[in-house]
Amino acid sequence: MGLGAGMIPQLAAAAEELAAGHAPVLWLQGQSCSGCSISLLDAESIRPVKLLTSYINLSFHQTLSTATGEAAVATVNKIIAAGGYILIAEGAVPAGMPKACSFGGELFGDQLVRAAKGAKAIIAIGSCAAFGGIPAAENNPTGAVSVPQYLKDKGITTPTILTPGCPCHPDWLLGTVTHALKVGIPPLDFMGRPKAFYGRLIHDQCPRFADYEREHFAKTFGEDGCLFKLGCLGPITHTDCSVRPWNGGVNSCIRAGAPCIGCGGEQFAAQADVSFITKKRAAEKSDKTA
Repeated sequence: MGLGAGMIPQLAAAAEELAAGHAPVLWLQGQSCSGCSISLLDAESIRPVKLLTSYINLSFHQTLSTATGEAAVATVNKIIAAGGYILIAEGAVPAGMPKACSFGGELFGDQLVRAAKGAKAIIAIGSCAAFGGIPAAENNPTGAVSVPQYLKDKGITTPTILTPGCPCHPDWLLGTVTHALKVGIPPLDFMGRPKAFYGRLIHDQCPRFADYEREHFAKTFGEDGCLFKLGCLGPITHTDCSVRPWNGGVNSCIRAGAPCIGCGGEQFAAQADVSFITKKRAAEKSDKTA
C-alpha cells in the first residue's frame, strides 16, 4: 500500500483486528454517486469479498448492506449509541438545502454530526466529502459543502482525515484505516490528507516527465508527449496515481493518454467554501516560521 516495509507488522496486526471484528466501521453517504464505494470493491491488496466479510467489520453501508427500512435505521442508531467506530463519510453535505439528503427521516447533516461525536476518527472519502466536489460546483442549488467544513461549523473536533479522489483509490482508504487502527492518525499534509498517498505531485512521478523536460508537448489527444498544454493538472495535484495504477493495477489517467483532471485536490469541480484549508495552511506556515 505504499506505507513502507516497516509497517508490515502493524498492517498484519491491523488486519487481524479488523478480521476479529474489533474495529467497527460505520459508512454514511451524503451527496455522492457511490463511486468511492464502487472503487473499494475493486481493491486489489485485499479482494472485495474477503475485505467485506473477513477484514472490515462493516457495521453498516447504505449501498452494500442488506438491511432496509426500520431494520437499517435501528442498526445505524445502535452503532452510533455504542460509539468507538471509525466513521467513513462519502459525499457532500447539502447545507443550503438540508432536506435534499436524508436517511430514515433524519437529515444527513444531523446524522453526520450525531455519528461524528461518537467516532474514534472520521475519514472523509472522495472529493465530494473532502472538498465538496461536483455537488458543490459553482451555482449548485443545494449549497453543498465538504464534510470537514460542515463539522467544523458545528463545533465537532473529532480527528478527521481527508482521502480525496474521484473516486478514492481503494489503497488510499485501506492504508489510512489500518494506520489509524494500529499507529494512530497518519502524518497529514496541510489539507488533512495522508502524506503516504498525497505527499508528492503527480507531475514529479509522471511517466511523461521526460517529455515535459524536453518541451515535447502533445498538441492533440492520442499524441505522444507531455499533456500539460492539453490541460493536465498533474503539476498542481498531490496523489500517487502515476505509480499506483487503478482498476486492479491496470492503468491510470496519464498512462492511458488522458490529462490529469486534479480530482485529488481542492480545485476539482468545487467552488465551495474551503477556507478551512487556507487557515490550516497559514497555521502550518506559522508553526514552521516559529
